[in-house]
Parts: sequence; structure tokens; C-alpha cells
Amino acid sequence: MHDKSIAELARDLDAGHCSSVELTQQFLDRIEQQDRHLNSFITVTPEAALADAKAADERRANGSATPLTGIPFAHKDIFCTNGVATTCGSKMLANFVPPYDATVTSRLRDTGAVCLGKTNMDEFAMGSSTESSYFGATLNPWGDQRVPGGSSGGSSAAVAARLIPGATATDTGGSIRQPAALCGVTGLKPTYGRVSRYGMIAFASSLDQAGTMTRTAEDSALMLNTMAGHDPRDATSVSRAVPDYTATLNEPLKGLRVGLPSQYFSDDLNPAMAEQVNAAIREYEKLGAEVREVSLPNADLAIAAYYVIAPAEASANLSRFDGVRYGYRCENPSDLMDLYTRTRAEGFGSEVKRRILVGTYALSAGYYDAYYLKAQKVRRLIQQDFVNAFSEVDLLMSPATPSPAFRIGEKTDDPVQMYLEDTFTIAINLAGLPAMSIPAGQIDGMPVGLQLIGNYFEEGRLLNAAHQFQQVTDWHRQTPA
Repeated sequence: MHDKSIAELARDLDAGHCSSVELTQQFLDRIEQQDRHLNSFITVTPEAALADAKAADERRANGSATPLTGIPFAHKDIFCTNGVATTCGSKMLANFVPPYDATVTSRLRDTGAVCLGKTNMDEFAMGSSTESSYFGATLNPWGDQRVPGGSSGGSSAAVAARLIPGATATDTGGSIRQPAALCGVTGLKPTYGRVSRYGMIAFASSLDQAGTMTRTAEDSALMLNTMAGHDPRDATSVSRAVPDYTATLNEPLKGLRVGLPSQYFSDDLNPAMAEQVNAAIREYEKLGAEVREVSLPNADLAIAAYYVIAPAEASANLSRFDGVRYGYRCENPSDLMDLYTRTRAEGFGSEVKRRILVGTYALSAGYYDAYYLKAQKVRRLIQQDFVNAFSEVDLLMSPATPSPAFRIGEKTDDPVQMYLEDTFTIAINLAGLPAMSIPAGQIDGMPVGLQLIGNYFEEGRLLNAAHQFQQVTDWHRQTPA
């Protein structure tokens, strides 16, 4: 049962081949057996999960089930869960138990989906490898001592290892697509504002977006059907009707116009990566897609702009963790300044402190115009590049990462090299576009991801293109040894 997709498990539950309690217990057993090595979970909630599974079986028996009723899943530990610890991978929130649910949490709970626990992540979602977690690094199930990507590495590793069939995740600069690519699963980042951010602990508020980590595009569509929609508690939530994303999955791709950004296929691209990505693109041509080259002239500026804007917003968002309101508090402070200083010095990890310092500097008097304001102007140019590209094509395709998963510890001493892992993903967040990574090959036994980028609110087209590719390939069905 653990090797089936969400859609397949839903059909089994409908047919009575298993109960949600049986299904939930099997996944809990797998977590107990395998996660001691992977460390993909921070918190597991077996008693609550089995109680929810029993309620889901009763709901299915009385005819009020939804497609996700009784399906086990996990939340990235950035979504507030009423009565369950929500740590954000940080010592600062190690003992924080929210008194309310995030909107994503409540919507999935209302469908009868069964949450098994909270997955590991880079601290406050700052990282590209899930090595900055206060609770220890997560391992990639595909390779011993390889990173699973970040910051949603716990979610991607757990889905890849078949510890859960699906998980929530968040993406600020590639934190869904990059770990999905490195772990060989399907990761979807919707349009900014498509899914509510209420109750999702903030990193960079104009960039953060909730999404899904699943095995297949069909599973992503099922989860997005529930998660998407306007939320009056989120000022950035878009009031726009939510289509049935499963309804268009089987539409043919004949005539689909696909653009390949020349900046993402330069001579600097790893030759082995280029070979795998180009092979995937040829499959799309066989399916009837028309492929052409397009240009994103300001793509090379995306990383520089992002690492001014994101730290600046992080500096503002994380100022609430001062030892006064909630979260970690240092012992026996001598005065207020000592309370603030030691609480943050002891409660935050090195990567979080690095970004707070950079962000505070960029926002300071005398530097705001030179750095932050200029980065926002560049952001607008990057967005316009995408608008121009989508006047010519329906979808863009590129590698999701520069290379397969690297080794634990390989880049922790070089922050710039770590930041470059998001080369192909960051610009999409700056523009607020939807994008996803799908399994598209392997290099030396490690997964490779193909990134699909859509126009605003065209998640349906993305999911259709991904699903059709997955009907003629089996990369998404490969499992780690």
C-alpha cells in the first residue's frame, strides 16, 4: 500500500480494499522503522492520526467522504497546528504549541485527510539542504549522506521514501521545487496568493507560498483542490474561483507552446544535467508540444535581488522573536538589552542570523535606496521578462537544479555556493508565478528534476503538462533502494 499514489489509495479506500486505520498504521510503522535514519520528521502524532483515521472511516461509511478522506499525509513544520508543536526547525520555537490552525491545516483537516506529523525543514525555511534545522539534518533516501534539498527537505524525503503519500511544503525561492528535484518527487509551487499564508510562519512575506509535495501531478491536483482559495484572514490571498485541477489533467498537449529560456541553457549548465533535461523536452515534442527558445534578459540578476529582498523581509518578520512574547527566552537576563541580545544569539542558528544581519543592513538609513529599493526595481524588470515570454509561449521549461543532490556538509561553509543551488528557481518567486518540478531522469543514480513554469493562475495547465509526461515516463515511479 505504501507504494501507491494518493489517487490510487483513494480508489482502494472507496472500494473497501483497506480502511484508513489500516493505511495509517502501515505508514506509522514505516516512519518508526525508517525515519530514525532519514530524520525527515520532527514530530509524529500516532494517537491523533489513528483517531482521525477512525473518524475518516466513519465518514466514508456514511457517504460524506472527499477524495482525500482517510489519506495519510504530513505538514511541513512551518504550518501552525492547534495543540501540536510547530517549531519551524528552530530552537526559538522548539516548545511552541499553537492555539490555532493555519488555513492550509484546517482545510485539509476538514476534508478528513489524516495528518501523521510535522516534517523537518531548514530553520525558518532559510536554506537549500535542510542542514540548518535545529533538529539535525535530513538525509536524502536516494543516496547515503546526500542532502534532500531545502527548505522542504523533510517533506520531499518522506514522500520519496514512501513514509507518506503526500505532504505540504512552502517555497520562498525554490524550497518546494529544489528538494522535489533532488528527491525524485513532484513539487508544486502555486501562484502567489493562490493558497492562504495565514498560520504559515513567515520568512519573506512577499515571496512565501504554500504548495504540495507528492509522487504524481494527479496527487498534486487533488491536494491543491483543497488547499487553494481565498482567505479573508490573509491580505495577500487572491479572491478568484478555484477550478477543479483534476478536470484538465488528460487534455492532449498538441499545439502546446513551450519556451526554453536561453539563460537557463547556457554553456555553464552541467552537461549531464543538460542531457537529461533535453531528453525530457524531446518527450514533450513527441506529445505534440512546439518548442522554441525565449529570453529572460534579467535572469542573471535574480539571485542578487532575492538575497537583498528576502533577508530584508526576514529581518522585519523575525523581530517578533525577542524573548518577551513567545518562543525561546534566555535565562536570567541582566536587563532588557541583554534579554533581546542573548535570546536571539542563543535561539537562532547561524544561517538565520546571517540573513537577519544582511537584511537589517540593507534596510538601514543610507543603504535602503542603494540596496533594497534597487532590488525591488530589478524585481519588476524580472517580472516583465516573464510577461513578455508568456506573450509568445504557454509554458516555460528549464532544469530545476544545477546538479543532482550534493553531499551533507559539502557546501555548509560556503553560503554563496549554497545560494547558487536556487539559480533556476528564484526568479519565479520574485515574479510570483506558479511552477513545479517533476522527476525527469537520473545522473549516477540520483534524481533529476524538470522545472515547468506557468503564467499566473495557470496551475491547471502546469498539472496537465506534468501529468501527460508522467503517462509516458516512469521516473516518478522509481523508488530509492
